[in-house]
Amino acid sequence: MIASVGIAAPASKRRGSRRPALDSTLVLTVLGGALLLLVSVLASRLSSRLGIPALLLFLLIGMLAGSEGPGGIAFDNPRVAMFIGSLALAVILFDGGLQTDIGHLGKPLLRGGLLLSTAGVIVTAAVVAGFCVLALDMRPVEGLLIGAVLSSTDAAAVFSVLRARGVGLSQRLRTLIELESASNDPTAVFLTVAVISAAQLEFAGPGALVLSFVVRMGGGLAIGWLAGRALVWLLNVIDLEHDGLYSVLTLAAVGTTFGLAEAAGTSGFMAVYLAGLTMTGRVFVHRRSIVRFHEGMAWLMQVTMFLVLGLLVFPSRLVAEIWPAFAVSAVLILVARPLAVFLSLLRSGLAARERIMVSWVGLRGAAPIILATFPMVAGLDASGSMFNVVFVAVITSVLLQGPSVSLVARRLGIAEPRPEFPLTPIDVDIPRDPAIAVKRIPVSAGSEADGKKLLAIGGPDRPLVILIRRQGHLFLPTGTSLLAAGDELFVLGSDESILAMRALAAGPPAG
Repeated sequence: MIASVGIAAPASKRRGSRRPALDSTLVLTVLGGALLLLVSVLASRLSSRLGIPALLLFLLIGMLAGSEGPGGIAFDNPRVAMFIGSLALAVILFDGGLQTDIGHLGKPLLRGGLLLSTAGVIVTAAVVAGFCVLALDMRPVEGLLIGAVLSSTDAAAVFSVLRARGVGLSQRLRTLIELESASNDPTAVFLTVAVISAAQLEFAGPGALVLSFVVRMGGGLAIGWLAGRALVWLLNVIDLEHDGLYSVLTLAAVGTTFGLAEAAGTSGFMAVYLAGLTMTGRVFVHRRSIVRFHEGMAWLMQVTMFLVLGLLVFPSRLVAEIWPAFAVSAVLILVARPLAVFLSLLRSGLAARERIMVSWVGLRGAAPIILATFPMVAGLDASGSMFNVVFVAVITSVLLQGPSVSLVARRLGIAEPRPEFPLTPIDVDIPRDPAIAVKRIPVSAGSEADGKKLLAIGGPDRPLVILIRRQGHLFLPTGTSLLAAGDELFVLGSDESILAMRALAAGPPAG
């Protein structure tokens, strides 16, 4: 908070008077946070060159800034980390839903994805818990908690890896993996809370547990669907004076949806994800600017979340748990995850190679680390050791699986070239799959358009050329504008008219 400092007399009346100043602690906090954010963003540029996932760099920066690193920032508050992480995860899940088009999935794949995010999470938790109890001689409560915490994949890590350059997967595989990673967190949260309740002797029995799970998931789905529909209606009806307020409105709606769902005893994570997913196939004003805003907010939340979780870690305490954590990681990656994927996707229509790919992209990330703070906040015994095991397992997953996604896809023979979409200097809100579209058409040397006036290649069956970029400069064309090789035409029209114009600009004229 800004400190109350009192206002000095005007300089003209009182020489050498003090000026109001911000509290030094606040200034240093803002400066330190901004520097950490700046360093993290700049470090993300190096991640592709070094072959290290950006999210891992964010964690390492947080650890270096922590109490045992050069930064020396003392932070040991699991409750604050849990709050920040949960809020950040809600924003990330809404963005994930907003950018996931389940229209690419048929009914078998959609059913398989839902099974993977529910039954698959339970299978993963059971296998990991059994290994911890039988092989590592942990107490049943500890094994169950580690299994529940590590049972879900992480939306932030998966989105970051799949949307990186060079990762080429088919659209249906990409959509399936993103759908699973965004929808399986509520199941893991439920399992974690159920085990903690059992450890505190508050377990109500199997029947009540199943009923509670159905209520939380079903309620979250209902609230999320209603919130998505209501938000689309509100965006299209309300007339705000400033365009920037539309993005603020959607951000406020995310917090409202999450809070209402949790207050009603349902899953807030499921609600915000489904709200974004419900908006995906619908038309609303300022769509592109809203999507870009939430993409930026998702990145901000990812950086903040991983930095805070990195600050919470004490590297010296990880050494004692490193070998059990490596063993848990191996079982999770090589046994539990593949078993859950193959069982859940038996009737999905996916080939074995594709199911192996889905299994390999089951990255763990911030979500398991956030869940690992739940036992710490509850005050359970050995919660610190469990947190360290989970942290090392997450680092292993991100470091091993993240950089190798493209390599595994190529080895399995299912890699696809990912098209590069050039940046467009104009922003137009148009419906999904519209009758008209804005496209970029380059003019090739020797084509029919090369050296011609715009009027000469126009006509009723041609699109409208609204902008031309030449040698990096933009200008508005007229009918007498002379086209040249290397020009980029930004055109507005139907798909058929754009194809006709592209044929004129793509190569030498016929004959």
